[in-house]
Amino acid sequence: MRQHLVYTAKINGEQFMAEQFESLTSDQVEFIERQHLFFVGTAGAEGKINVSPKGMDSLRVINRNELVWLNLTGSGNETAAHVIENNRMTVMFCSFEKQPLILRLYGTAKIIYPRETQKFEQYADMFNHQPGTRQFFELKIDMAQTSCGFAVPLFDLSGERDTLEKWATKQGDEGVSQYWADRNQVSLDGKPTNILDL
Repeated sequence: MRQHLVYTAKINGEQFMAEQFESLTSDQVEFIERQHLFFVGTAGAEGKINVSPKGMDSLRVINRNELVWLNLTGSGNETAAHVIENNRMTVMFCSFEKQPLILRLYGTAKIIYPRETQKFEQYADMFNHQPGTRQFFELKIDMAQTSCGFAVPLFDLSGERDTLEKWATKQGDEGVSQYWADRNQVSLDGKPTNILDL
């Protein structure tokens, strides 16, 4: 596995460095599995850039160069519109604990819609059929990069929110599908998300 040093520096006598990897290491996979929060960045060919926070146990590492994450129903659907047009994606994790670390995963993404029954059901099983599931995103990882994270503050997790799960359960499948039709078919830039059958 190729690995090369990007930079080194010292702060208060402590050395830190950023490194790049062609695939995830075992330590990085373990770090990802401990996280309660990650961020997804996407952009179309032009228009607005989107960064979304994700939680609720919605990511799985498939192998050292592939992961899948669950996209729940929300007020916007920017990520899907961007990936249709430009499949580049960055996923970022931050340590909020004593040992600092930022891990960014760069790669190309593919959308799995509910109409892609076999693959969608496979992933739905993996995430215990979470109410409000809208799409899954597969990410093929081209590069993993670590950096120090010294400026990221320390936080303690006080709990997970259940608001979205309660909303989706109350709506039911029919209500969620109607919400997609009303609110999730186009991005902020008016680009299609293809959430409904074509």
